[in-house]
Amino acid sequence: MGGLVYFSSASGNTKRLIEKLGLPAMQVSRGDQPPPRLDEPYVLVCPTYADGNGRNAVPKQVIRLLNDTDNRKRLRGVIGGGNRNFGETFALAGRTIARKCNAPLLYRFELAGTDQDIARIHEGLARFWAAEGEKTCLMQA
Repeated sequence: MGGLVYFSSASGNTKRLIEKLGLPAMQVSRGDQPPPRLDEPYVLVCPTYADGNGRNAVPKQVIRLLNDTDNRKRLRGVIGGGNRNFGETFALAGRTIARKCNAPLLYRFELAGTDQDIARIHEGLARFWAAEGEKTCLMQA
């Protein structure tokens, strides 16, 4: 039913996770290009770039993507990435986006994810999109 949209920095950790998932996904540009216009429901995969105090956790490109009302209303869930070495700020971008956009935080992963993360994300997304499809059918009935 839906797809993945992701942001990845020059380190490429999130991109490697997406490649391991092998699912259709659209990358949000790291440059100053305008954000894509999304016309389907999606799950956003976003790493964290916070400083030691949690500031600037959400990349500017992702903020621009979500500042578009149509893009924001199609957001169905968030998967957050980060580095556990940063303690409380681990996956902070995912938690922040989920809270501000009133979308569920579906999963958190470290760096480029493990094989176990890939399996859990696959399983979780399959269940999630099936449930989303059921909600859509109920709303249309």
